Amino acid sequence: MASALKDSYGRVITDLRISLTDRCNFRCFYCLPHGEPPLASKQKILTFEEIERVSSIFISLGIQKIRLTGGEPLLRKDIEILIKKLSDLKKRNPLGGELKEIAMTTNGFSLSSRAFDLKHCGLDRVTISLDSLKREKFQKITGVDRLNEVLEAIEISKRAGLNPVKVNAVIVRGWNDDEIVDLATFARQNSLHMRFIEYMPLDSAKGWRRELVVSGREIFQRINEVYPLTLKKDSRGNETAWRYVFRDGVEAEIGIIAPITDMFCGACSRIRLTADGQIRTCLFSIKEHNLRDLMRSGVTDTQIAEFIENVTLKKEPHHYINDINFVPSSRSMSLIGG
Repeated sequence: MASALKDSYGRVITDLRISLTDRCNFRCFYCLPHGEPPLASKQKILTFEEIERVSSIFISLGIQKIRLTGGEPLLRKDIEILIKKLSDLKKRNPLGGELKEIAMTTNGFSLSSRAFDLKHCGLDRVTISLDSLKREKFQKITGVDRLNEVLEAIEISKRAGLNPVKVNAVIVRGWNDDEIVDLATFARQNSLHMRFIEYMPLDSAKGWRRELVVSGREIFQRINEVYPLTLKKDSRGNETAWRYVFRDGVEAEIGIIAPITDMFCGACSRIRLTADGQIRTCLFSIKEHNLRDLMRSGVTDTQIAEFIENVTLKKEPHHYINDINFVPSSRSMSLIGG
């Protein structure tokens, strides 16, 4: 069944992001400021067996990287079992294709005690959210007083071999833009891949305002003034980040993800599967495609593959954030999967 999964614009889709749960134990103001909206019932959430099956089909269609997201993926009970199932597909997928990487994005809350087991089960690397290095500000942004746990998770993930450990910081004017250089310093001191992300309209409170966006260009300038940067030769391509190294040779990396001011849609290689089994062709989609009910209707793998291929052809040419008639995504980030 192995083939290349393409959309109608010729973009090859190689990255699948699977949300494992719509629950989260953080309350970041740019995502879940008022707590969780109504969550999907347990019966609607994909089982591990269903995720394994559909992952195998996606791999046969050319998916090479799977990223596990949420909500907070570590809230999904026995996630290690799923990672072992996906790791087995990485070794050999009965339907063909080649899975090259299994990654996870997490808030790091419970990662320290599980990092070594996750690595043993087959997880390749992690991305951990860290929006501030200051305890009070971290609590204000996330709604929880867990900065020390997140910092510990970063260090233990490195020791566990979940490398390169990436750290995500959503930069919002008036909230944490005064820490841009501090976060770059933190990356240098700890040999991390630091990712700075523009603030996007994906919060459940619909409180996003354009004037709060700190542009990727401004982020670059602030860091470059203190630590001169050099663009990596293999930067961007179908990735989301422009990637830089420090000119003085310090082993660390700076990535700048600027979906608002420097959209990367033209080379997008991603497709998403929500925890309740809906395919989303774009982070900002206003339409979803029900894979769960199709799978549960007794169809064959071939029929599922045909459904995925047809849905992929409907992938949007780009997002519409900068259009005057922009309509926000049909779900907040926590319900989509980052």
